[in-house]
Amino acid sequence: MQLQRTLLASAVLSALASISFAQTAEPQQAALPTVTVTATPFGASEGAQILAPAKVLSGDELNRKMGASLGDTLSHELGVSASAFGAGASRPIIRGLEGSRVKILQNGMDVSDVSGLSNDHGVTIDGPTARQIEILRGPAALLYGSGAIGGLVNVVNDRIPTVLEPEPTGEAELRYGTVDKSGTASVSATGSTGAIGLHVDGSARGASDYNIPDDQRLPWSYARQHSLGVGASYIQDWGHVGASVGQVESRYGIPTQEGAQIDQKQTRYDLDTLVKNPFASFETFKFKLGYTDYKHAELDLASVPETYFANRGLESRWELTHAPVAGWHGTFGVQTEENQFSALSADGGAPDTVPVTKSTSAAGFLVEERDLGPVRMNAGLRYENVKRRPVTGEDRSFGLTSYSVGGLWPFTPGYGLGLTASVAERAPATEELYSNGPHDATGTFDIGNASFKKETSHNFELSLQKTHGLVRWKANLFENHVKDFIYGQITGNTVDEDGLPGGNLRERVFGQADAVIRGAEAEVSYNQRGSGLSWRGFADTSSGSLKDGGSLPLQPATRFGADIGYRQGPWRTGASVIHAQSQDRLAASETPTPSYTQLDANLAYVQRVGNNEVTWFLLAKNLLNEDIRLSTSVLKDVAPLPGRNFIVGVRTQF
Repeated sequence: MQLQRTLLASAVLSALASISFAQTAEPQQAALPTVTVTATPFGASEGAQILAPAKVLSGDELNRKMGASLGDTLSHELGVSASAFGAGASRPIIRGLEGSRVKILQNGMDVSDVSGLSNDHGVTIDGPTARQIEILRGPAALLYGSGAIGGLVNVVNDRIPTVLEPEPTGEAELRYGTVDKSGTASVSATGSTGAIGLHVDGSARGASDYNIPDDQRLPWSYARQHSLGVGASYIQDWGHVGASVGQVESRYGIPTQEGAQIDQKQTRYDLDTLVKNPFASFETFKFKLGYTDYKHAELDLASVPETYFANRGLESRWELTHAPVAGWHGTFGVQTEENQFSALSADGGAPDTVPVTKSTSAAGFLVEERDLGPVRMNAGLRYENVKRRPVTGEDRSFGLTSYSVGGLWPFTPGYGLGLTASVAERAPATEELYSNGPHDATGTFDIGNASFKKETSHNFELSLQKTHGLVRWKANLFENHVKDFIYGQITGNTVDEDGLPGGNLRERVFGQADAVIRGAEAEVSYNQRGSGLSWRGFADTSSGSLKDGGSLPLQPATRFGADIGYRQGPWRTGASVIHAQSQDRLAASETPTPSYTQLDANLAYVQRVGNNEVTWFLLAKNLLNEDIRLSTSVLKDVAPLPGRNFIVGVRTQF
């Protein structure tokens, strides 16, 4: 904790030292546009969030940080790291929590893939066509269920239009990367005819095995993906009703010592309805329905299938936002989910790692907020019932109650002090309950426990922030006590495909024990979205440990970082550096991770061509050609991140 206190204190002191400068910059704050977080009930800006600290990536910042995967794109954000399981499968990790504790959404609905099941499974999100990516750090279980006990990421692509564009608008981009000989093309366009809004988006990416700092290519690190989505909606003054369909197909390698490949496909259908002022005392009614058909095959090096994974999911959300009653303004709703998951052997169709399991959940939630004098209060409650029914094994049912209360006190204009306390419960995931077999892509033999209890998280968070002016800053302290925390532990034993001693699979046993996660985050920035000079400095740290002793697996390293940029006329340029300390807080059978420093840079030129804006850009990543191994990656000992990479591209907005 001493390191955390020192880290937070130094960052806060440097931020507070800039207050006097910030006051002189206040008249220019109009240059900094407000970004709305759509994954929250009241659609407030980043700095106005009470439930959980928020970050939104959009515009130039998102284009500059766009990586080969969702985890890669978000890995330098405050409190966020990546699982880094090769170029095709890297999932965001929030404050040391991953997998089924971090929910991935697309336009506010569960992506319903199986990336939370295992690190080798890629997220079926098309990053290049996203308009913005929202991150909520800390429990978001009140709104989205027990799968968001650690936080959530919402990718917004506007596939269902909500406004009628007078003329067609959109964006198209081409880019090429040297480290993996990658080529990416993407397009997104929205228009209208009469009262009908129309949207189309698509992308294609191909990448070879990438170079690592020893000037060799990492075998089985290739990745290919293409996507296509269309949507339409009927839009009137009263609101809109729309639908969309999208498909993502991927094929990528798994750079383990044994090697493997994933052939992945997902088709999803969405319905979105918004009615303004549906009846007296209510402001909006929202209804969303999503159906997903997901499958992937795990292939050996000869492209012969070994295991077939499949998941079919149906989700619905009903929300009503009421007008203020006795000063309270809020949203209540109902959410249902139904999933059928299977992981079957390609040889005969027998259950391989996890049996066919049907999961259902139904939940009701209420989130309210009001001003009590100068303090804006937020309180919420959610009850959820989750059932797991495997075709072989014990049925389980869990009643989950989550609640939260918090307040934000703007003690002086532009400054806020926040405090939040929450309790969130999580049902054990299917694989944690019923795994009992080999998982060849990860090289493990997984063993679950059908008797696991539900997890209960008690989370406390203190925040201090400045949200107006050219100089802005934030600092967060959090502590999370989790009763009956479920974790996978590599035992050190090696077994064969039948679980007998003497094979080449590492035995991974899911266990349950009480745990605590503590951390701190701090960030100070100047003129992040305006012309002229800009800069940012940040630091984050978290530590997860079992209360009976020992660290939780795959914990993130403490990091420090800084960005500097300059925008003038048609030119944009900048550089960023991030330093991660060595990680020696290890679970059993883990190895230490050395420190690293990553230096990136960017240069762009914007020109007008007719009525269109064309941006030519050059990105440089890992300029120092560092051997970067993430402590949060299962593959850290065999698969470093890519070496020095230059990306050239052109983007047009119309």
